[in-house]
Amino acid sequence: MQGLRQYSNDVVRLDLSPPSPTATSSASASAVAVIPTNLSIDADESAETKIQRLISEHPVIIFSRSSCCMCHVMRQLLATIGVHPTVIELDDDEISALPPPTSHEADTPCNPSAPAVFIGGACVGGLESLFALHLSGHLVPKLVEVGALWV
Repeated sequence: MQGLRQYSNDVVRLDLSPPSPTATSSASASAVAVIPTNLSIDADESAETKIQRLISEHPVIIFSRSSCCMCHVMRQLLATIGVHPTVIELDDDEISALPPPTSHEADTPCNPSAPAVFIGGACVGGLESLFALHLSGHLVPKLVEVGALWV
C-alpha cells in the first residue's frame, strides 16, 4: 500500500509526498492502472493542505517523528484518560509543514516541531503543554468539548 504504512503500537505512517505517476500493467490484454492509496482524496494536495485537513478531521491528533518517546508518553497519557488519538509520523522535511499557532492561540506555546498535539483543531503544543493542561484540570473538559471523550 503506497502512502500508508502500518507500524507496531497502532501507529500509522502517512507519506505526505505527492504520489508517483500511475503505472499500467501490460501483462493482460486490457491495461489496468495501479492507483496509489493514501489517506488523501486529492492526490495533488500539498503537505500543508493534507496536515490542515487531518487536523480538521480528527478531534485529537498527534504529529510525531518516527520512534519518538515523547509521542509514546503523550499517547499513554491520553489512553489512560480514555482517548485514543490519531498519530501521524512525519519525516523531517514534512515537519516544517506543521501550522504555526493562529492569533487566538498566541498564549499557547505551540511551535511547528514534533511531537505536536492538536485537540479540536487547536494546537495544544508538545508534551509539556499537554501535561500542563492535564495537571491544571483543563484537559478532560477540552476532550469532552471536542467529542473525543464521553463522561
